[in-house]
Amino acid sequence: MEDGYSIARRWEDLDTDVLVKILQSFNVFELTSGIAHVCSAWRMACCDPLLWKTLDLSMLKSNFIIILLDPYVYVDSRSDKMLTRLLKISLSLSKGNITTLIFHFNLYVSDDQLTYTAERCPRLRRLVLPAWNRIKKTGICKAIGTWKDLESLTMPKIANPPYLMEEISKNCKNFNKLKIMGPFDVLFASTLAAFLPKLKVLSLRCSVVYKDALIIVLDGLQHLEVLNISHCLLIEVLPPPASKRVVKEIDESIRRRASQLREFLTCMKDSCIMCQRTKNDEGLMRWYKYEEGLWKADEG
Repeated sequence: MEDGYSIARRWEDLDTDVLVKILQSFNVFELTSGIAHVCSAWRMACCDPLLWKTLDLSMLKSNFIIILLDPYVYVDSRSDKMLTRLLKISLSLSKGNITTLIFHFNLYVSDDQLTYTAERCPRLRRLVLPAWNRIKKTGICKAIGTWKDLESLTMPKIANPPYLMEEISKNCKNFNKLKIMGPFDVLFASTLAAFLPKLKVLSLRCSVVYKDALIIVLDGLQHLEVLNISHCLLIEVLPPPASKRVVKEIDESIRRRASQLREFLTCMKDSCIMCQRTKNDEGLMRWYKYEEGLWKADEG
């Protein structure tokens, strides 16, 4: 080679493994911004399975307003179109390799968007759901029917839990982990005991939990290993004429039942900020206002 002369390498000649390593530092917005259209080599790198184990949409929130009629939210059309576009590009590049899917709590996904997503990531093992407002029973059941490998679900409160738990029981034989944001009553606990008796991890953190429901879970879920009731409002239903009261500490009957667990996570301290927030929010923890990471963090 003559002095002063060098051969400049083209970007498309960059080693694929190196390019994939660089792309791993990109978020979903950057990966779907047009990088795949630079050249065939870059598109191949953008489709690498290493980039698509997780589709994390927790940075994306809907532009919405609260309304008085069902579904009680109005989502701006531009916000909806942005989500649809992001899903189409991401799911095209991922080529069915996504195993973890995370939605932001305030990303109001429609039935069509959810089922479209389910059909294109059939190997899903972990799902963090958004608010239910625009998701109907038919939509979530169709999606669950597609996710045969689903093992873990994080979900907001639901008015009628039996149909969803039954659908999971029928379709997801390896399901073992459930995280709920919302009231946990006797109906919900009985539903878990009936349809998901092999559940290993249950998180009820920052929710209203009824003592009778807790007893049903501890007695009925023989495979349970981890139970998280940190920062919960524990409610005991009393005989008439009294109605119910907030339990200030875990009694011996609960601790005895929980002794079989690998982990029993509790916190009921007046000095705890999260316990204070749960009380102020009446057991409906506003994850999106406080520690957002707690919503998508795994348990156990």
